[in-house]
Amino acid sequence: MKLIESRATLVLTYAALVFLLLVTLFPLALLLLNALKPSAQIVANPLAWPEAFRWDNFTRAWSDARFGRTMLNSATLAGLTIVLVCATSSLTAYVLARRKIRSWKILTFYLLGTTTAPIQLFLFPLYFGFARLGLVNSVVAVSFVYTALWSPFAVMLLRTYFLAVPKELEEAALIDGATPWQVFTRVMLPIVSPGILTVALIIGLYSWNEFLIALTFLQRADSNTAVVSFLLLSGQYSSDWGEIMAAALLLTLPVIVLFILLQRRFIEGMAGGSVKG
Repeated sequence: MKLIESRATLVLTYAALVFLLLVTLFPLALLLLNALKPSAQIVANPLAWPEAFRWDNFTRAWSDARFGRTMLNSATLAGLTIVLVCATSSLTAYVLARRKIRSWKILTFYLLGTTTAPIQLFLFPLYFGFARLGLVNSVVAVSFVYTALWSPFAVMLLRTYFLAVPKELEEAALIDGATPWQVFTRVMLPIVSPGILTVALIIGLYSWNEFLIALTFLQRADSNTAVVSFLLLSGQYSSDWGEIMAAALLLTLPVIVLFILLQRRFIEGMAGGSVKG
């Protein structure tokens, strides 16, 4: 009886997983299907099989959206943001995890408030300040905006990882003659590396997909990000939907490939960050 129940549970589990997989992959499959169609056929029936495969949609999308340049801008922006967020947040999270902060509740409220505050509240004052300093159209300057925007989230997540590390490891390293900096870099960082990788993936995804700040601060054609250049493919009165679908697929492909390669480490990192501080 127990064997039958376990098999039934296993069948139901796999059926649910297959259903969730189909639900997840359906938008991507539909995107690929329509990326190979002419625009007229997409408008007529987006679910129909292509009458003729239009591979030139991809070449035109790459050229018209200037993805060679704009994807490089997006990758540079995401890379700078990842480095800045991981460097500053890991140091801050370590201190908050290992020091008794009397005003921790106030600090927690501040971190939560800055995480949930909408960017629209300070977008225009920030833009005028950047314009006065001549920092508009600077990818490096925008990476600092992203760092300030997403560091509170990274600090709160990484703090849970440092809290899960036994203090005895630090004490043993200090007894062996290690300096506090050596304890942090050679003992703590390797242990919490799954958390840092998780933060890097999340921040990289946010930076790659972010639109409003990139559109506001990166206005020149040579400084646009891939998301902004993708928006410019849509015309005011008419749009080539085949080209737009192909551009959307090209835009999401790097993120999908990166997540597939690092999904196991990402899931481990998210599970490790579930420890409450």
